[in-house]
Amino acid sequence: MPALTDPVSIGGCRLPNRLYRAPLLECAGNGPDAVDTLIDELEPAAESGVGLLFQGASIVTADGGCAAPNMTRVHDEDFVADLGRLTDAVHAHGSKLFLQLAEGGLRSLSLWHADHRSRNPGATQRAVSRPPWQLRLADRLGFVDLRPDVLSTSEVRHLARAFGRAAGLAVDAGYDGIHLSGANMGIVQQFLSPYYNDRDDEFGDGVRFLLAIRDAVRSQAGDVPLVTKVPAETAAPPFVRTHLDRADGVDIAERLAAAGYDGLVPVEVSVYWDMSIVRGEYPDRAWAASDLQVGYEAAFGGPWRARAVRLLNRLESRWFPREPAWNESFCRAVRRAVDVPVLCEGGIRSRADCESLLGNPDDPPAGASGASPDGSSARDDPAADLVGMARPFYAEPRLGRRLLAGDGPDGDTAVVCRSCNNCTVPQAAGEPGRCRTPSVLRERGRLQRAGAYEGTN
Repeated sequence: MPALTDPVSIGGCRLPNRLYRAPLLECAGNGPDAVDTLIDELEPAAESGVGLLFQGASIVTADGGCAAPNMTRVHDEDFVADLGRLTDAVHAHGSKLFLQLAEGGLRSLSLWHADHRSRNPGATQRAVSRPPWQLRLADRLGFVDLRPDVLSTSEVRHLARAFGRAAGLAVDAGYDGIHLSGANMGIVQQFLSPYYNDRDDEFGDGVRFLLAIRDAVRSQAGDVPLVTKVPAETAAPPFVRTHLDRADGVDIAERLAAAGYDGLVPVEVSVYWDMSIVRGEYPDRAWAASDLQVGYEAAFGGPWRARAVRLLNRLESRWFPREPAWNESFCRAVRRAVDVPVLCEGGIRSRADCESLLGNPDDPPAGASGASPDGSSARDDPAADLVGMARPFYAEPRLGRRLLAGDGPDGDTAVVCRSCNNCTVPQAAGEPGRCRTPSVLRERGRLQRAGAYEGTN
C-alpha cells in the first residue's frame, strides 16, 4: 500500500506526496493586502513539503454569499490575476494549489451577522427552495434574518456559469485545480440536500447543479482537475428527519465520479453550519477573551445574544466531541464505489492516523479502527488515497516537515493541535484564524527551537 510520502495524481496533476492542507478560512478579504495575506497563510505549508494545498472557500459572486467576515471573492479578473503571485510562491516549493470555490446561499452573513445586516439592510440570501420550517421558525423568533431569494432555473444556470468563470480565471492565474465547497451548509450542499431542495425543475435533482458546474468549468478552464466535497448529513439534529444519509452520499459520489469529477472528499456533516465540521473542545479561552467581546456583540446582535450563542456552542461541543478520523467509514464506503481518488479529512492528528487511512496500519493509532466495519483489514481496504488536516495548520503552519519526516517518538508524529477551537470562534468577530492556546503555542515554540520545522522532505 502507498505511504504518505508516495506520489499520487488527481486528474492530470501529479502530487509529490499524499498529504494535503485542507481548506481553511484565511480571512484575507479583497483589500490591497489580500494576496500578501494569502501568501503568508499558505506558503509555509508548501515550504514544509505538503504536496497539495487547498485555498479556503472563495466566493464566485460579486455580492452576497459570504458565510463569514473577510472571505475572499474571486469574480474580479484583475484581483484573480494578481493571485499569480500566490501560485508562484507555492510552486516554488514543488507543491500544488487548488482553489476552493463557494457560494453560501442561505448560509450568508445577512442571515446571522447583525452588524453586516445593519450595513446592508437590503441584503438577501440565494436560496434553492423555500427554506425549511425550522429556519422559518427561527426567523419568526428573531434568531436569524431570513430573506430568501429563491433562484429561478435560469438563475441557477447563471450561478453555475459563475463557478466556471471563476475557475477559468484561477487557471489563468496558475492554480492547479478546482475544489467545490460541497458541504458546510453552502449552496452546493443545499442543492444536494432534500432538507433544502424542494424544486420542481431539473435542479430538483441536486446532482444536476454539480453537472452544470462541471460543464461550466470545462468550458472556461479546460480539463483542470475538479474535486468536490460530498456530504452525508448524518450529524443532522434529531428534529431534522429529511436529510442525506450515508447511502445517499455514496450514490452522489458514484454519479459524480462517473460524470468526470477527478476527486471526492466525503464528509459527514449536519444540515446546519455547526460544530459537526470542527469537532472538539468548547473554546472557553476564545469566548472569554476581553478583546473579542465587542466583536461578538456586533456579530450576534448584543451581549445577551452573544451569550446565547456561547451557550449553544457549549452544548454542541458535548454533542460533537473530537473523534479520530471521523469521516473514515464514509470515505471507505465511497472509495469502494468509485475509481477516482478519495481524500479524507476531519480529526486526523498524527502520521499513524494518515498511514492507517492509506492502508498501512502497522500500529493503528488510539481510536482508529485499523479495520473496516465488515472486519476486513484497513491494509486490504484503505479509506483514502490522500489525507488532509486543517486546524492543525493554524497551530503549526510548517507542520508538513514533521509529518512527512515521521521522526517523532516510536516513528510516529502527532500534531500539537488540541482541537480546542480557540482558533475558529473568533472568526465570527472578524479575527483571522490562528492558534490562541498557550500550551499549544509553547509546544510549537519548543519544537521550533529544536529545529523540527527546518530542512526539506
